[in-house]
Amino acid sequence: MSSRGKLLVLADSLAYYGPKGGLPADDPRIWPNLVGREFDWDVELIARIGWTCRDAYWALVQDPRVWAAVPHASAVVIATGGMDTLPSPLPTALREQIRYVRPAALRRRVRDAYGWLQPRLSPLGWPVALPPHVSVDYLEQIRAALSALRPELPIIATLPAVHQCAAYANVHVGREPAVRRTTEWATAHDLPLVDLKPPVDGHVGGPDANPDGIHWGWQGHENVAQAMIKAISAVETAAL
Repeated sequence: MSSRGKLLVLADSLAYYGPKGGLPADDPRIWPNLVGREFDWDVELIARIGWTCRDAYWALVQDPRVWAAVPHASAVVIATGGMDTLPSPLPTALREQIRYVRPAALRRRVRDAYGWLQPRLSPLGWPVALPPHVSVDYLEQIRAALSALRPELPIIATLPAVHQCAAYANVHVGREPAVRRTTEWATAHDLPLVDLKPPVDGHVGGPDANPDGIHWGWQGHENVAQAMIKAISAVETAAL
């Protein structure tokens, strides 16, 4: 078994999408691997498109890759929360169940209808995919579980990035309430927070980012990696 350190990342698609779409977990250009390279750590990236803090919690308790990584982790980054803050005027459960609609022709019609309604209803700004108190409740369950297993394990949480996505009518009124609630939680438990807004603000929606208005280009991944490296280095210094 490798004696190298390991970075465990629980994330959404922002961790592995580049300017042209999704990438393999071992792509050297995505921010988790940039961080791993800096510390000479292996990286275990557990992520999927659309994941919220709820999904990160279920990955923690159900995914055997997470169980294998936790005992050997040098640090854990919880990089979910952005999807939680996006307007979801149609029930999140409806979106998640579209893939199961049969026959295929009906599924396509349902997906097209959802895609038509989503941007037209998003200006309502409410409800969001997960209310802030629910997101934080799942974050706390993750923190409590990891701390029970590894009290010394550094845990780094994140604040949501920003977007300019037409599919959500460029609406992101759910971000600030989530920032406040997540910051209160992290402060109460003395957890470092990486705010994903400053590293990508001005980059998202630009010519070098993904044209979907949500995901980043390579400069965005580099900026986020530098913010993560700074946070992890501060934790390691404090532990000395």
